[in-house]
Amino acid sequence: MRLIRPALWAASAIGLVLILVFALRPRPVDVETAQVTRGHFEETIVEDGKTRVRERYTVSAPVAGTLLRIGLKAGDAVSVGTVVASILPNPSPLLDVRTQQMAEARVGAAEAAEARAAALVAQAEGKAAQARVEVERSRDLATRGAAPHSRLEHDELTLQTELRELEALNSALHATKHEVEAARAALLADDTSREGTQASPVRSPVAGRVLRILQESETSASLGAPLVEIGDPTDIEVVVDVLTTDAVRINPGNPVQIEAWGGEQPLAGRVRLVEPGAFTKVSALGVDEQRTNVVIDIVTPPAERLTLADAYRVDARIVVAAMDDAVIVPTGALFRDRDGWAVFVVIDGVARKRSVMLARRSQTSAAVQEGLQVGDLAILFPGDTLADGVRVRAR
Repeated sequence: MRLIRPALWAASAIGLVLILVFALRPRPVDVETAQVTRGHFEETIVEDGKTRVRERYTVSAPVAGTLLRIGLKAGDAVSVGTVVASILPNPSPLLDVRTQQMAEARVGAAEAAEARAAALVAQAEGKAAQARVEVERSRDLATRGAAPHSRLEHDELTLQTELRELEALNSALHATKHEVEAARAALLADDTSREGTQASPVRSPVAGRVLRILQESETSASLGAPLVEIGDPTDIEVVVDVLTTDAVRINPGNPVQIEAWGGEQPLAGRVRLVEPGAFTKVSALGVDEQRTNVVIDIVTPPAERLTLADAYRVDARIVVAAMDDAVIVPTGALFRDRDGWAVFVVIDGVARKRSVMLARRSQTSAAVQEGLQVGDLAILFPGDTLADGVRVRAR
């Protein structure tokens, strides 16, 4: 009995010590992990963009006038020469009292000038007829020797002078008649009736579909006013604006995957052009960014993307580099370690830091050149509670 009691006390003390040890022992940190794999790696640049019709034609008003209501709708098919709009000439403006009186006075002056020119023409015709008679008389006398040849020459010269004077006066009379017509035209009142007025048709220069009606209702149109946009909605391209620091790595011919366009499968594309000029764009955080446009041709046949049209939003994944048989780790496992990169891997329930050398890195994954093996369990998004040697537990 005396030996049992000390043994019980000793056992209780040992148990209490063990409980305290386990209670004070640091708990393992819960972490998310991903396995390091081997496979095909692609370095991509992902940006959102929009589609646009490759060849867009804006039909403008060839003359100024009254544009009649356009009956076409967006999506209607047109061919070369199809009338897309009609324009009536502008009506004559109404005359106020003062302007009308001045116009009537001009008509009176023009008619008086016409009458005076007609009188001068009649007078000149009489002189020309008399000169013609004198020439005939002098010729007869000169033939019989009754008059000198100098008289005949003088009369012929007088006749030519009178004929030239008559021709000039006829031209002046013709001009005064036009002046009378112009003065009378200024008195014409504004005719609001369109009966008999010929409208000028505006025709489509190409075959395609109507993309937009820029001016649908009847209105006054100025010369060169845009009316209709026409293009082929199946012949589209994608325009993506990227940072200039990313644009220097993109080359014509780079493959592209077009995603989030509304279809089940991504579309295949290819970079056609990186525009040489950049522009400033304010980001969502209010930061000025230098960007440039990348133009992408869609390689997928139109029959597989019939629902994709002009100015639709898409996501473009541009492949700038590719590697086969690469060791791949998610970028979420990477963190900066001085001037390099490092990854925490799980070994026997303990986090171990490994310095890694990267060959390529994209937004979602990275190709590791040194530091990791296929099958390693990398810790994703390591926090401040992690350090080399800390016990961890995978979620």
